[in-house]
Amino acid sequence: MTLSPGTKVRIKTMAPLGHIRTPHYLRGKTGVVERVLGPFKNPEQLAYMVPAPTRTLYRVRFEMGHIWPDAEAPQDTLDAEIYEHWIDQDAP
Repeated sequence: MTLSPGTKVRIKTMAPLGHIRTPHYLRGKTGVVERVLGPFKNPEQLAYMVPAPTRTLYRVRFEMGHIWPDAEAPQDTLDAEIYEHWIDQDAP
């Protein structure tokens, strides 16, 4: 999967055990790919010193009002770096 900047995505709602790099508050939320950061070894596996596949890392931008409905400035944005295996391309 290769996504381009501007692509609308949803973060998967997975809840695996162990070392997780995706913030819980972003799971299930919709954002837009801001940029492609490139391929990196999956830190969720590296944390346990096991072989890790290379996965594409994306910077995804979220509107604060979509994350927290009571946000003081809902139009402000939050950028997060999310690995491809957490991204669902079928965002509404």
